[in-house]
Amino acid sequence: MSDFVVYLDTSDVRPGRLGELKAAMTELARFVEANEPRIVAYDVYFSRDGSRMSVLHIHKDIPSLEFHLKVAGPLFRPIAPLVQLLTIEIFGAVNQQLLERLEAKAQLLGGIVIVRDLHAGFARV
Repeated sequence: MSDFVVYLDTSDVRPGRLGELKAAMTELARFVEANEPRIVAYDVYFSRDGSRMSVLHIHKDIPSLEFHLKVAGPLFRPIAPLVQLLTIEIFGAVNQQLLERLEAKAQLLGGIVIVRDLHAGFARV
C-alpha cells in the first residue's frame, strides 16, 4: 500500500475557448513544475476533438496535494470561465479539511468531488 494521492479532474471545454484554455494550462503546468518540488506528476490531457480536458496529478502524500491547492489555487479562478468542471476524483485517503478545499474548488468550477479509498496495491516510484 502507498501514501500516494492521485488526483484527476475532468472538465468540458467551453465552446470557442480551447485556445485560451490550452495557453492557460501550459502556464499552470509550468508554474506547478517550478513551484511544487514534491509533486510526482502533473499532466494535462485533451480529448481528440478538444471538447474535454483532464488534469492528472500524483502526489507523494496528502501534504503535497494540500500545498498544491494553496500555491496554485489562486491560478484556478481565471480558468473557471473556460471550463465546466464535471468531476474531481481523488484516489487515496483525504482528511476533512482537504475534502472541504476540494469541494470549494469544485463549487467554483461547477463539478463534484468523488473520493476513492485505496483497498490494495503498491507503487514503484
